Amino acid sequence: MFKWKKSITLAACVALICGMGACGRSQNSSTNSAAETQIDSKPASGELTVWAMGNEGDLLGDFVKGFEKDNPDAKVKVTAIPWASAHDKIQTAIAAGTVPDVIQMGTTWMADFSAAFDAVPENFDLSDFTEGPLKAGQVDETQLGVPWYVDSHVLYYRTDIAAKAGWDHAPETLDELKQMASDVKKVDGVKNGILISPSGADSWQGTLWAFFSSGVQLMDSSEKWTLNTPEMKKATTYLDSFFKEGITNTNLDTTPGVSITQFIQGESPIMTGGPTTISQIADQGGDSSSYATAVIPRGESSTSFVGGADLVVMKESKNKQSAWKFIQWMTNPTTQVEWYKVATVLPSSQKAWEDSTLANDDKLKAYGEQLKSTMAPPAVPGWPQVSAAGDRIMEQIYKGSLSIDEGLKQLQAEADKIGTGK
Repeated sequence: MFKWKKSITLAACVALICGMGACGRSQNSSTNSAAETQIDSKPASGELTVWAMGNEGDLLGDFVKGFEKDNPDAKVKVTAIPWASAHDKIQTAIAAGTVPDVIQMGTTWMADFSAAFDAVPENFDLSDFTEGPLKAGQVDETQLGVPWYVDSHVLYYRTDIAAKAGWDHAPETLDELKQMASDVKKVDGVKNGILISPSGADSWQGTLWAFFSSGVQLMDSSEKWTLNTPEMKKATTYLDSFFKEGITNTNLDTTPGVSITQFIQGESPIMTGGPTTISQIADQGGDSSSYATAVIPRGESSTSFVGGADLVVMKESKNKQSAWKFIQWMTNPTTQVEWYKVATVLPSSQKAWEDSTLANDDKLKAYGEQLKSTMAPPAVPGWPQVSAAGDRIMEQIYKGSLSIDEGLKQLQAEADKIGTGK
């Protein structure tokens, strides 16, 4: 779940949860909470309940008919849940013992509910997934989720405006990115050389590409926050320079959707964006031939944020064998390509990216390359609070009310106080 602008509300729906979670269950079934360490070679069978969120939930009900065709003795019931109420529904269902077999789990929620998940079986082949998405599904170094789809950010830039500024290629380094942004700022009609959100919810998280590419590790191996380091200072200084040098306005309008409009109109011709940015540009009438995508320019590395959704099996599932076989089916390369055609979410399977559907799409090529080098925030419950502190403190730095040294010292202190949230 890389839904940075989605708010999560806690509205309890106990009766509804119990009704959905218990559907198809025998009241005489005993609870099987032991981990499933091996997946057998038999076809899936029996009833299987799956919860999926948002657009994926709406589309999955028809899509799973393919799984039922391959496994005639299995019947899958999909329940679609809005993202806005999903966190509370999952929490309530776990407390009541009325969970489904499989749940779509946003990567930023993995730590919240990890005690309720079955570990991925030993013979589940994970070799087709890259390190970033796999780590996003780990809690305390245990693989609990299997990457279903991934979400990352790459660079978007207006090739026509870049050409007016003397650029005929994408910037390859962070220094080149700053130079390009400075150059396009001089083109008539350009108000911001690059879109970097100085404030608002998830504004810091939206710039983690610059921190990760500068060698930042948000937490060390002992799960201590590391937010006042030379690497953090280097990345913060880099981003702050865009504001201090007038390349980007600190009063940038951060209203959702406005950035797309500004990009199309040429007011802000460089930005980072996820895969849905492509459709958002098209929906607002943007010309696909006027822009290109590229991997995050290199600092110490070219490393972008990774999010998305995992598929997890609940410890209380009564049909774990079929649940894991369902996840195997959903994440195999062929299914992943077909699911992309239906839901337009990026495949977690690397082999799926070799299919012409994705490989021949010029706008998607950068994502396929970028997904080889990604990082996720620490999978701890305290991350949302630390991220919110980062939003506030980075805004104060960019707008000049805190120095970088003061800001990072304060961020470290607040993160230490928050801890991991465990």
